[in-house]
Amino acid sequence: MVAHEEYDPEEPVVEAVRNGDHAAFKELLVRQDRWVRGVIYGVLADADRIEDVSQHVWTTVWQKIPELRDVRRWRPWLYRLARNAAVDAGRDETKRRKLGATPVETDRIPDDAESPSERIQRAEDHQAVLRAIESLTPLYREPFTLRHLEGWSYREIANVLDVPIDTVETRLVRARRLLREALRGKV
Repeated sequence: MVAHEEYDPEEPVVEAVRNGDHAAFKELLVRQDRWVRGVIYGVLADADRIEDVSQHVWTTVWQKIPELRDVRRWRPWLYRLARNAAVDAGRDETKRRKLGATPVETDRIPDDAESPSERIQRAEDHQAVLRAIESLTPLYREPFTLRHLEGWSYREIANVLDVPIDTVETRLVRARRLLREALRGKV
């Protein structure tokens, strides 16, 4: 059986970015920023730090994209940049905590037609889910985030994590089980 490669509509955009096209870079950023943020969250599990890390990733993309040898491998390349930036940010946070600095936590309660008690309950449920996802080890959090928050296929996840599809399936089953256990009685 011969596997055929699927056409990736992003490849011409990535090639244009490699050639220094600023408009193509903006287009790539608009199309892929949500995905990059998902990767960062999957590793860092800190919604408050996503913006800073994402900006760092996109700066790095602009600086290093000429080094990308094979445009067909742009997604794993971008994944590694985002993942590494998130890992580095996590290390920086660990160092800050050891020095005694603690980040300020903010609760965001959406402003809509719900009653104040409904908004508070929804915000508490949302925080409980985020804490449960954050409690997963990166081994389970990364594929879970890519699958359920970013909508990736098992094959895409397997490719960027460089593991067999069966491993992705196993990690997702375990992640869901751990989340169910963590959320039992809380949501």
